[in-house]
Amino acid sequence: MIELFTAAVAKNPARPLLTWYDDATGDRTELSGATLDNWVAKTANLLVDGLGLGQGDRAGVLLPPHWQTAAVLLGCWSAGLTVGAEEGPVDVLFAAADRLADAERWPAGDRFALGLAPMAMPMRPAPEGFADYVVEVRTYGDHFTPYPMDGDGAELALRAGRRAADLGVGAGDRVLVDAAKHPDPLDWLLAPLAAGATVVLCGRLDAARLGDRVAAEKVTVVY
Repeated sequence: MIELFTAAVAKNPARPLLTWYDDATGDRTELSGATLDNWVAKTANLLVDGLGLGQGDRAGVLLPPHWQTAAVLLGCWSAGLTVGAEEGPVDVLFAAADRLADAERWPAGDRFALGLAPMAMPMRPAPEGFADYVVEVRTYGDHFTPYPMDGDGAELALRAGRRAADLGVGAGDRVLVDAAKHPDPLDWLLAPLAAGATVVLCGRLDAARLGDRVAAEKVTVVY
């Protein structure tokens, strides 16, 4: 799966690959391929160098659609981890601040909380029993060589390609995604990557702003 992201970055590292909007807070964060790649590499290095994890280990992810979620997921896949959203023992757990009660039910090794605040601001203080992801990840390196994709990753890549076709997403498209309607990473992250598209991901989308946003972001596909 990570090969799709690597290919997207290599094609044009400077182009906006993922643009995040939260209409409830006014947050807009635009990440080029190179910038998102730095966050992905830092996450993978956190997992491998910081926690000693790698292929065969398991990550739990309790996060909504968000640009930081993209970094976490892609970082986990880069490091060879299996990612799940169902309860069960995991080696590392990433949870949004509003899902910490759910996270407490997961047997986990290391636990990271994400406040998902504008400008990647840290949580003050970090919740008890959790490290703050954005504080910890910043200390790790910007480069990481992803582990080769395994059978599960190859199957996920095939599913992403099929989903892109179902959604009508093609190479070069600029895709606006309503996160509330499409919370599955297969829709908002993987399908566009598989198709060679870029993403405008909108959390708590204000429908009154949709037309202007489509025009401003040069959107070609909306779902």
